[in-house]
Amino acid sequence: MEKIYLIPIGKTGEKTLLYLKKELEKEFWGVVEIGEELSEPDYAYNPLRRQYLAPTILRKIEKEKPRNYRKILGVTNVDLYTEGLNFVFGQASPLIGVALISLIRLRQEYYGLTPDENLFKERMKKEAIHELGHLYGLNHCLDPKCVMHFSNSLSDTDKKSSSFCLRCKGL
Repeated sequence: MEKIYLIPIGKTGEKTLLYLKKELEKEFWGVVEIGEELSEPDYAYNPLRRQYLAPTILRKIEKEKPRNYRKILGVTNVDLYTEGLNFVFGQASPLIGVALISLIRLRQEYYGLTPDENLFKERMKKEAIHELGHLYGLNHCLDPKCVMHFSNSLSDTDKKSSSFCLRCKGL
C-alpha cells in the first residue's frame, strides 16, 4: 500500500490528526504521515456564500504536496462547497491524488447541539475513508451501509458504516 499523507489546512488540532492517522492506518493497512500545516485557505473564500471552494483548495494541495506521495488528504475546519451543491463534507480528485475533508459540519455544535466527541470522531473517520476511497478508484456505492455511499446529509453519514462493502472491497 502507498503511504498516505495528511495535511492540516489551518488549525485542525493535533489530537484530531493523530486520531485520523491511527484510524486510517488500520483501514488502509499502511503508513500515514502528518505533514506541515498549510495556512488558512483564504484564497478559496467566497464572501457571497461565506464558504470555501473545495476544488481551489485541492489544486493548492496538489502544488504543495511532496513528490513521494500519491495519496494526500487535506483536513480543514472551514465550510466547503463545490459548484452545484450547497456544501460538501469533502471532495476528492483522483487524477491528482488529492482529497479534502472539512470537519466543521461534522461537529454537533455547528448545529447548536451539545458537543459529542465520539460522534464527531466517527463522522470524521467515515468522511476521511470515503474520500480516500475515491483516490483508490472507488465511486459512490448504492449500499447505504457502505462507507462509499454518498452523504447528502449528516443523517446519511451517521447511517453508513466506516467500512467498505464486499463489492467495494473487491470481494
